[in-house]
Amino acid sequence: MDDTRLNQQINLPDGRLLGCAEFGSPEGTPIFYFHGFPSSRLDWQLAHDESVLSELNVRLIAPDRPGYGLSDHQPSRKIIDWPQDVVGLADALQVDIFAVLGISGGGPYAACCAHSVRDRLLKCGIVCGMGPADAPGMKDGASWSIPGNFSIMRQVVLKLTSMGLQRDPDQFLTKSREVFSEPDQELIDQPELAGYFIDGMREAFRHGIRVANNEAGLYTRPWGFSLEEIAAEVHLWHGDQDNNVPISVGRHVAGLIPNCQATFFEDEGHLTLPRKYLAGMLGTLKGV
Repeated sequence: MDDTRLNQQINLPDGRLLGCAEFGSPEGTPIFYFHGFPSSRLDWQLAHDESVLSELNVRLIAPDRPGYGLSDHQPSRKIIDWPQDVVGLADALQVDIFAVLGISGGGPYAACCAHSVRDRLLKCGIVCGMGPADAPGMKDGASWSIPGNFSIMRQVVLKLTSMGLQRDPDQFLTKSREVFSEPDQELIDQPELAGYFIDGMREAFRHGIRVANNEAGLYTRPWGFSLEEIAAEVHLWHGDQDNNVPISVGRHVAGLIPNCQATFFEDEGHLTLPRKYLAGMLGTLKGV
């Protein structure tokens, strides 16, 4: 993969830089991909299949959220602020109409775009996405082992995570493996995919733990919009072996969004779901 496509920085109207990576066909249908928590533009590589993107003629654009990776920090940001950045990025890349796809911690950001980016949005996709704090089972998921903690404990966990990624990535993988379901464990046992997992996480902590700590708090507070107010077409996919975000969360979110078409998969986890069903998801968002 060309490093220049993986490590772009785009100027936003307010002067901030937004980092992003691009995959697939430069002239294809644009789909913006929103990474998990805590992660970065590089976590797309866990699901990435260049042949699928080429066959579907998709231009996949994966931005870092503010403060992660190559993106500048945005003081006092909220989840509801994200659509403005996405539109600014789209304008800078000369993209008019686009779809969005959010995975895990990127799910709320995809839903936010479905709520706010109405005239330029094709469709919205949510894959094993986090839900509101009151969603049934939300606090049981491993993804909430960080957001669910008090701030001081959260900072300790994030600091240990950041240190582990830098000093002993193999040990970090061993510990991370314990929180994943069996299907996901088998996936990250593959050396190449484990490397992508580490790369995406390292970029999340490029500037320290502050951004991840602040974002964890954003998930637990009101997001600034109501899922019931979303008018756009939304597609949701969730696996029943997801230990990070339980399937009960996906069912709750799907029940709140009026125009949501949900598909629930047996025997799939948090990471295996997008890895195995990428083509169908992108095809749905593109409308083929």
